[in-house]
Amino acid sequence: MPLSVKQAIVSVTNDLTTDQRVDRTCNTLVKAGYDVLLVGRRLRNSRTLAPRSYRVHRMRLLFDKGPLFYAEYNLILFFFLLTHPFDLLISNDLDTLPANCLANRVKHPFGYRKTAGTAGKRPIRHIHDCHEYFRGVPELVGRKTVTRVWKWLEDQFFPALPCVVAVNSSVAGLYSAEYGNMIEVIRNVPFRKPVSVPGDKTKLHIRPGQKVILYQGAVNVDRGLEEAILAMKYLETDAILLIAGVGDVTAKLTRLTQDAGLSEKVRFLGQVPFQELSGYTLMADLGLSIEKDVSVNYHFCLPNKFLDYIQANVPVLVSPFPEMKAIVDEYRIGEYIDNHEPARLAARIDAMLNNPENLAFYKANLLKAAKDLCWENEEPKLLNLLP
Repeated sequence: MPLSVKQAIVSVTNDLTTDQRVDRTCNTLVKAGYDVLLVGRRLRNSRTLAPRSYRVHRMRLLFDKGPLFYAEYNLILFFFLLTHPFDLLISNDLDTLPANCLANRVKHPFGYRKTAGTAGKRPIRHIHDCHEYFRGVPELVGRKTVTRVWKWLEDQFFPALPCVVAVNSSVAGLYSAEYGNMIEVIRNVPFRKPVSVPGDKTKLHIRPGQKVILYQGAVNVDRGLEEAILAMKYLETDAILLIAGVGDVTAKLTRLTQDAGLSEKVRFLGQVPFQELSGYTLMADLGLSIEKDVSVNYHFCLPNKFLDYIQANVPVLVSPFPEMKAIVDEYRIGEYIDNHEPARLAARIDAMLNNPENLAFYKANLLKAAKDLCWENEEPKLLNLLP
């Protein structure tokens, strides 16, 4: 590798299989001439990754979750960064921040702090990407001690960050108000998708004419999935609910589906690599993003799945949260739920799927939304930040 090629190390705590935002970031760095190394972790059930345009390294850890996992991850990542050359670090979310900040301080002790507005400012060597308002995730709701620990860590590092980006203006506003950082909004939008063919529905035993309702993404608490599954009991339309993803409540939801006698109406696809996911998204007649308003993070979310539905020309049914609502209102690409009661949710889904005129209207508007809400329009913002 020529010495003139800049080295970038991007780090996350997941196993790299489904993280589309980080993949887009890495491809943008490659486009800018960087030699990119993406660091994550290998789980017991991690799938083999398809070839990418950049290098990857997945660390094997003793712990999979909890405080010992985060401590082990950051300790190993810290020493990894110390022993590998880099011109740029990109940390993703608070759980990767300590190792990145400390490694940057050790290797570049005179180039760490913010220098904007000063003469002869030093080049940025660390960009921090906020995928969410980390302390507002549902998993921390009611856990005051754990939240205080994360708050203390954030207080140690966040104010001095030289460059911060966030996935939407709401998350940027929360962090900017708290720490005073100038934050660039780079939305988590997909690449513009060319016209392509949906996956083969017959492989999933979907009957001709049967409608497809899709949820894709993390199968975690308070995503509205329990209610979506139970809504299938009341649904009058001949439809199947596909759930593409895994998470903390996958086993619970599988049991719920079986106990409710809905195994013929609900299909779990498991973990789907993002390179394969679009085939399933294109099958859908309706895309769900119906998170519950249980945390700051959910309230201000702009989920990957919502934006993927737009690129796949799939009308949406979403929670009326500010970021999603602004897009639905501007482009008129779908509708909102008014509550999570299963029978009421079923009625909303029936009303949408049985109104072909409205669906055609939404699909026409989705073409405009997809043209605007794509990575090709967001990428220049990231390129402008690179040293």
